[in-house]
Amino acid sequence: MNTRAPILKIHHKDNVAVALDNLNKGYQVQFEESSFQLVEAIPLKHKFAITDFKPHDSIYMYGVLVGEAVKSISKGSLLTTENIKHKIQEVQGKTAPWEFTPASTVKWKERTFNGYHRPDGQVGTDNIWLFFPLVFCENRNIETLKIIFEKEFNPPEKEPLQALLSQLVRGEDPKGEPESKSSENTNQYNNIKVRFLTHQGGCGGTRQDAQSLARLLAGYVNNPNVAGATVLSLGCQNLEIRIFKEALAKLQKGNEKPVLIYDQQTEGTVDAFLSKIIKNSFEEIKKANLIERSPAPLSKLTIGLECGGSDGFSGITANPTLGQVSDILSGLGGKSILAEFPELAGVEQELVNRCTTASIAAKFLELMKQYEKAAAKVGSGFDMNPSPGNIKDGLITDAMKSAGAAKKSGNAPITDVLDYTEYVQKAGVSLLCTPGNDVESTTALAGSGANIILFTTGLGTPTGNPITPVIKVSTNSILKQKMGDIIDFDCGTIITERRSLDEVGDALLEYIIDVASGVEIPKAVQLRQNDFIPWKRGVSL
Repeated sequence: MNTRAPILKIHHKDNVAVALDNLNKGYQVQFEESSFQLVEAIPLKHKFAITDFKPHDSIYMYGVLVGEAVKSISKGSLLTTENIKHKIQEVQGKTAPWEFTPASTVKWKERTFNGYHRPDGQVGTDNIWLFFPLVFCENRNIETLKIIFEKEFNPPEKEPLQALLSQLVRGEDPKGEPESKSSENTNQYNNIKVRFLTHQGGCGGTRQDAQSLARLLAGYVNNPNVAGATVLSLGCQNLEIRIFKEALAKLQKGNEKPVLIYDQQTEGTVDAFLSKIIKNSFEEIKKANLIERSPAPLSKLTIGLECGGSDGFSGITANPTLGQVSDILSGLGGKSILAEFPELAGVEQELVNRCTTASIAAKFLELMKQYEKAAAKVGSGFDMNPSPGNIKDGLITDAMKSAGAAKKSGNAPITDVLDYTEYVQKAGVSLLCTPGNDVESTTALAGSGANIILFTTGLGTPTGNPITPVIKVSTNSILKQKMGDIIDFDCGTIITERRSLDEVGDALLEYIIDVASGVEIPKAVQLRQNDFIPWKRGVSL
């Protein structure tokens, strides 16, 4: 791609181009053997016709079908939701073997990150003790525990239950006199983080929703970033303790982490219930604090690939950079997980051809078919996926958005397809069925084993996760300058500084290694952006 001109044709098959700057009406476009003037102004990031279109003509971008003209469009005209509509190629199955050039891994083969090694062979990029409820009825108790623990590990004043934890932290007898509120905090537990999540599920919905939530929460406990967990149950909810334990047993396979489970209806008063939880949890947190970082090969990284608040540069800068990183890690034996199925509509054929087996390809197509059918039942569809912000910044059809979104997974073969809550097993690229909703998708990625999440954004999105560091990658340098408090890495330099994809990809992987080693702390972690929204498997696009 030649980015020295203020216009870009991404693929030789494309019949549209992208404005890399605000272009005035009358701007002289030079393309290959042709030359023409823009018939109207083209805003930064937007697309314009480089040939004349008649109604029903196909629109190609990234070399794939992304839309259809609904009226005549003159060469040099802006493409909008008024003159084109969503259209995709029909897919039946694998049509050709996938051929690609593997990314060079020479410089990365001996590189390591300092992570937390778990008994099952996984390696965490963080060391977290997690508190969560099996049912929303316990949210208040989780919030109470959050206040108590966070005040101890991030001081100010103490309350009765706070005093209990303070005494435990200081090694004092909890049966003694409560400490003064003016006592100084002497916490030295710096090798363990304590995190909390709440939700609105576990009861009142379908049994299937409860079972799905059980699998998701089990995935959080099994995630290598988690050292152990404290789980609160009311006692009468759909998501019974038994169901959660069964889901966890299927993942842990004999390599159990400490998991403390408490049932309020069995324990009695709230104070007695929480006092017991505090005492027992603190004992396990002390043990988890003894786990230290040590070197691990990059093959132990599992990166979640996500985008949110996408713009017209997403598929040109940030998403291909993630694809470069994904290809390198695949070559090293690492894992990457591409989520957001509604944002893969239109590139199914390419993804199917990348699948290593026909059965994996069939599973992907079946999940896509079921999802789109559910959307159609409520009068929606994948073609309604682009948000107002996407459209405003140049992503005007779902297929156009999808073609750019799929670039996050690079070109390596797809080794597995995971339904929602399934845990990643195979090295290489896995596709994970999730909604396009940012938080529902990042929630799912962590539950499927991602120990780092790479999140590209062109408009700015503050999403984070309670257990997995989320690295925010901007598609354009303007966003990095404007919202530097939430952006960690800028891929806009591919355009503004003419940096190569290889150069920027290497720089991002270096940053990932620093985050995985605890050297760099992503902005979402600093801001305590600990978002958690389970997908109820209803339609959420």
